Amino acid sequence: MIKFDNIVKKYPMGKTELTVLKGINLHIKQGEMVAIMGPSGSGKTTMLNLIGCLDVPTSGSYRLEDSEVSRLSSGELARIRGQKIGFIFQTFNLLSRLTALANVELGMTYAGGVVRKQALEALDKVGLSERIHHRPIELSGGEQQRVAIARAIVKNPALFLADEPTGQLDSHSGAEVISLLTDLHAERGITLVVVTHDANIASHCKRIIHVKDGEIIAEENA
Repeated sequence: MIKFDNIVKKYPMGKTELTVLKGINLHIKQGEMVAIMGPSGSGKTTMLNLIGCLDVPTSGSYRLEDSEVSRLSSGELARIRGQKIGFIFQTFNLLSRLTALANVELGMTYAGGVVRKQALEALDKVGLSERIHHRPIELSGGEQQRVAIARAIVKNPALFLADEPTGQLDSHSGAEVISLLTDLHAERGITLVVVTHDANIASHCKRIIHVKDGEIIAEENA
């Protein structure tokens, strides 16, 4: 499903360039649950951004299903993000003025249109059926992350990307979120890629990719 061939990513730094990814080769099959681990600055979040079509490589080939992503226009990349990819971020990325229900419905607007029944079902799936009219400020961190998960799953994505999904949660809420993601992966066969620095979180994945200084230095099966 995901195939990186010699992916390089550089960012301009004044008169020079910063090479963040140095010839990454990676293949993730449909239905896999994979963790990407590495220290701060290792390039793991850049890898996730490229996988999620939030950025494009400087050189190399990235194929997502049948699409050569590096050749797509910004509009085509936006369509793929809206229809095929569900995102979960460390900071939740909810709109503060909207209720939980409205935040989930917002995620549907990029995938063909809002269907309230589906939004309600997604919130029920993450255990928030009684909190649908609450705004983010009225929800705990764990509840906000579950709203973000509902927003991601409501469009039935083929690919789920989570960037430090428990980074702002206490251990109990973090365990609940990981359990929910694991269950969703098992039930729906979603391809799930998790960026984390937490070995306990990574242990829930079937495969762990270790990144350092812009290179994959090791892989292991959990």
